[in-house]
Amino acid sequence: MASTSRFIEACWGRPHDRVPVWFMRQAGRYQEGYRNLRERYSFLEMAHNPEICTEVSCRPVEELGVDAAILFSDIMIPLGPMGVDFDIREHYGPVIAHPIREAGDLARLHMLQPEDDLPEVFLTVEQICRRLGSVPVIGFAGAPFTLASYLIEGGPSRTYQNTKRLMWEQPSVWQGLLDMLAEATVRHLTAQVRHGAQAIQVFDSWVGALSVEDYRQFVLPVMKGVFNRLNALGVPTIYFGTATGSLLPLMRQAGPTVLGVDWRTPMSEARSRVGTQVALQGNLDPVTLAGSWPAVEDHSTHILREMSGDPAFVFNLGHGVPPEAKPDNLKRLVEWVHQFPGPA
Repeated sequence: MASTSRFIEACWGRPHDRVPVWFMRQAGRYQEGYRNLRERYSFLEMAHNPEICTEVSCRPVEELGVDAAILFSDIMIPLGPMGVDFDIREHYGPVIAHPIREAGDLARLHMLQPEDDLPEVFLTVEQICRRLGSVPVIGFAGAPFTLASYLIEGGPSRTYQNTKRLMWEQPSVWQGLLDMLAEATVRHLTAQVRHGAQAIQVFDSWVGALSVEDYRQFVLPVMKGVFNRLNALGVPTIYFGTATGSLLPLMRQAGPTVLGVDWRTPMSEARSRVGTQVALQGNLDPVTLAGSWPAVEDHSTHILREMSGDPAFVFNLGHGVPPEAKPDNLKRLVEWVHQFPGPA
């Protein structure tokens, strides 16, 4: 049934009835129910509890009417079984106890065995699929560069100084780390598809910190290998990063089915940069959701008109839903997007 959904059809660039819409971070702190759970559990406790993850993943579909669910988890989750000691701190992000800075540090890592290491994740995927029926479930994982940046920096960074220095000055260590993370990403996503995910998204949240040439040399070859293997699974593959306007043509070369576009690049400009052989997803500025409805309507209508008639377009945000978002804005936005017809 999921193969007939407007979301899946748009990912493949096929005819569908209405513009499909879902939101990155559509389960999160803007929801009262989610905030209540966070008062009782840490994020990692939630992420390893199949019942909580199922509930949190399904609520946006049932409350907002979006066209796809996305697994509630985090890109860091597979790193725990690989030997990484980390925590996720509220309002900050991941904190790595022992960052990777040299060749010897790689010896601490071992390869992910998905079903053995994280059975709760795949039980969650199965439970979401059963609960939502024909609504497709999106699985996801972190991209090698973004995971590597956390491991090297020890947490979030503005400059990625340590990451770039290791990349430039210790290329063999960089390549070894990226190869291991790429294998883990492929294994994790393949297992999600095996347990029912009908599309998969690779989050390369921080790759926009790189120049075009550094992406071409140090990241693109690995991502080509990742998407070559993922595309063999027969489900749409989505590749998303922020501040990646200049990288979009190279990200297209990596081979995803769908490219996510952040709010900095107009959708029409993104389409001209990457051509028509890839679907686009995006790209409302998430900040609008914290304001008045007229601003949301105005900005979203501009995007919808830009992409009118494009068979390969999925409406989304340019990044995740912020905690300050008004739930009513999200619900009205879904209803508004669904008034726009898809290509017949």
